[in-house]
Amino acid sequence: MANFKPFQAVRPEAPFAPRVAALPYDVMSSKEARVMAAGNPLSFLNVDRAEILLPEDTDIYSDAVYAKAASTLDKMVENYYLRDETPCYYLYQETMQGRSQMGIVGCASVDDYQSGVIKKHENTVAAKEADRIRHVDKCNANTGIIFLAFREHEALEKRMAEISANEEPVYDFVSDDGIGHKVWLVKEDADIELFEKSFEEIPALYIADGHHRAASAVRVGEMRRNANPDYSGKEEFNFFLAAAFPASALSIWDYNRVVKDLGGMTPEEFLEKIRSVFDVLPLPEPSGDTEEELKAVKPAKVHDFSLYLAGRWYLLRPLSGTFDADDVVERLDVSILQNNLLTPVLGIKDPRTDSRISFVGGIRGLGELKKRVDEGEAAAFALYPTQMEALMAIADEGRIMPPKSTWFEPKLRSGLFIHYL
Repeated sequence: MANFKPFQAVRPEAPFAPRVAALPYDVMSSKEARVMAAGNPLSFLNVDRAEILLPEDTDIYSDAVYAKAASTLDKMVENYYLRDETPCYYLYQETMQGRSQMGIVGCASVDDYQSGVIKKHENTVAAKEADRIRHVDKCNANTGIIFLAFREHEALEKRMAEISANEEPVYDFVSDDGIGHKVWLVKEDADIELFEKSFEEIPALYIADGHHRAASAVRVGEMRRNANPDYSGKEEFNFFLAAAFPASALSIWDYNRVVKDLGGMTPEEFLEKIRSVFDVLPLPEPSGDTEEELKAVKPAKVHDFSLYLAGRWYLLRPLSGTFDADDVVERLDVSILQNNLLTPVLGIKDPRTDSRISFVGGIRGLGELKKRVDEGEAAAFALYPTQMEALMAIADEGRIMPPKSTWFEPKLRSGLFIHYL
């Protein structure tokens, strides 16, 4: 059973919400954050990437950055935020390209993370954890939402739909990237009781996105527990900010690969080499370079790969016996490509550190893959998106996905909810 509780959010007053809301800190570089926040002192990037308020040569992990984050948060809260009078849940809906996903914002439990009720599918990097640990600890708050998923719960999802259909949202705006955002307050006692009891019936919550944020939030909670050995378990530092979505509402996008060179092979030699593990079929030439025209060469199903090489598109299909179809990790398309082509043929053994490979989120489209190869890189591979059921099956087994397996869109915005510890 999951312990997912309501809380008294500190959140922007409605007129300021569109200017406050910002993409997560970890989907951009420091340089990109400076550009995104330029001219908008209310952008929450000024808290989550506080180095943008300091000289450009500032070490982004210096004490000054975390101190600046805390002082900036204090000023923003004082001038532009309110605090709800009682603990609430919040429905958060995002709409992108006509498709909506709605989840529940509340607080997840440190104990659930430690016990495995909250399930992971990625490893974390110590340096990235350390950064957010210092940020959360200095700000005394969770400022970034951890993106969770849960399997179907009919009564909970029905009530979510009723509230969103019949009540006025407290926020309703479209961000600069065209994503619609709506938030509803869930404050009635009967609804809060229904939500709490529903989560108690949900056996597991799955981290969809935000593994580093989750690990860091939990570590700060543990630090506070160690500093307060007589803690009761009800203190706010025993919980962390999260949004839980029905898994069926979520969309994982493709996460594609581009390689800089073919390891000394010509395109013809490369194609001949991979024919020992893949069927290689020429695809009809697209009528143009728009995303609509490139749909014709997009992978249509699991275990289909599209290869762009030397100005041509090819369909790759793994030969029988190439992978273990009964293994939840080995049968992932990202694993099949890595284990049968990237490592043995191209010598790219660790995609996390090898400079010969880069990754392109599906939001950029197949046009980006074609462009990069046409401009000098060697080859691009388009993959069919990893499915939510695969993610949850791997997490249920306590396994780890290969790097860069999932890309979720739209991204949850930071700054709309703050959970103080």
